[in-house]
Amino acid sequence: MKNKIKVAVVTGAAGFVGSNLVDDLLRRGTSVIGIDNLSTGRIKFLHKAMENTNFTFLEKDLFIDDNFEEIFKDSDAIFHLAANADVRFGPEHPMKDFEQNTFVTQKMLEATRVAGVKKFVFSSTGSVYGESEAIPTPENAPFPIQTSLYGASKLACEGLITSYAEAFGIQVWIFRLVSILGPRYTHGHVFDFYKQLTNHPEYLSVLGNGSQRKSYLHVLDCVDAINQALENTKKHVNIFNVGSNDTCEVRDSIRWISDEMQLDPIIKFGIENRGWVGDNPLIHLSTEKVRSLGWKSKYTIEESIKETVKFMKSNAWIFD
Repeated sequence: MKNKIKVAVVTGAAGFVGSNLVDDLLRRGTSVIGIDNLSTGRIKFLHKAMENTNFTFLEKDLFIDDNFEEIFKDSDAIFHLAANADVRFGPEHPMKDFEQNTFVTQKMLEATRVAGVKKFVFSSTGSVYGESEAIPTPENAPFPIQTSLYGASKLACEGLITSYAEAFGIQVWIFRLVSILGPRYTHGHVFDFYKQLTNHPEYLSVLGNGSQRKSYLHVLDCVDAINQALENTKKHVNIFNVGSNDTCEVRDSIRWISDEMQLDPIIKFGIENRGWVGDNPLIHLSTEKVRSLGWKSKYTIEESIKETVKFMKSNAWIFD
């Protein structure tokens, strides 16, 4: 590994992407301190990591608890993945995105500065582009009016991160992710559709008219992209889109989910081209920048969706 990280902190370590990243870092020989408050993360996702003597788990709330500089002080890099990722219900609790995303990120940056850590890695989102006129959307696309509190909070985080990079000499990586799928997935449309069809296999109710076109990416491809960028970039501020070259309609994903479940449900669609406030009807990010480093996705969207369904089939406990 060109950019060797001996000791790392991962926030949101028991989450979907976080736990997969923890496993990958440990496999690469990195000692990992995982932090999670287990509000949405699952401790079962860390069972393999818990067997590794190079892993330490701390159950802490990033919003409430303090003194993170003491935890960070011997680390080479902070991977800040913890966040409120609930885009759909943002307007029902308008302070949550600010508190759990923007405010917490400021706390993590300050702890990073005080602890003297010089690498900070952040999971942002393609939602920061709002409803961009540039499709596929490149990293240097202008930011339009924000359409979700989630996207706005993440964009504010990015501003804080790049400011800390300039002011305090911290090297930063910002990854703008599309929706991620695969093992340990626990929220999003595939989760919701699978749960509906498990409860009543004969019909499915869909928010929006099914024409929404999105790009999805397998979690292992996501982790690979992060590694590729960390190993092959030397700039002070590094911003990358991470996603698939392809898109699919919600109707396509319903067909793949139904096929994998061996069902043929009656589908009730909405009338709008979006399911809720902030639901972008077309998301397709340009990934030429990260691909120029040698990264490419291994899974198609269809494969990612079907593997996600297989995971949920064999891990019914995630619905408890």
